[in-house]
Amino acid sequence: MSDRSQAEGALVQLSERFTNSAAFSTLFREGMDLVEETAAYLDGAGRTEAKALDRAVSLTYATESMRLTTRLMQLASWLLLHRAVKEGEMTLVQANREKTKVKLTAADPGPTDTIEKLPEQLQTLISRSMSLQSRVRRLDTSIHTPAPERVPIGNPLVPQLNALKAAFER
Repeated sequence: MSDRSQAEGALVQLSERFTNSAAFSTLFREGMDLVEETAAYLDGAGRTEAKALDRAVSLTYATESMRLTTRLMQLASWLLLHRAVKEGEMTLVQANREKTKVKLTAADPGPTDTIEKLPEQLQTLISRSMSLQSRVRRLDTSIHTPAPERVPIGNPLVPQLNALKAAFER
């Protein structure tokens, strides 16, 4: 094997290393904690707060809580897929195929003026989920965008060596 092909074979694909990083572990834990926190809120204090809302805001509450849970379930699916890569249960290629079922653009919240009428804790959860979704979207793009094809470049000295060779062959 030539030195060049050995060097190319040794290139590290950051996308393949990401799932083993501390950054992924932090992101995974943050995402799962947000899912648990949201579920606890919606089953507890959120239920109580929703009963105190007027009819129009109550409908918005129901809509936005559904959007929030949908968004978080999609994010949790993405995180679990990539944890499976980390655990060696699947390859990044397999995760890439499976992630087509995950909709990272799902359930964007409604207009800001309607969100502002919701209980503060729900607004905070929506905001945090949107921030998490934004981070996951960026990571998804960097992890799953195919690497550009490497075009082999020749030795830049060859034309000059050929010119020298031609000059001395005369």
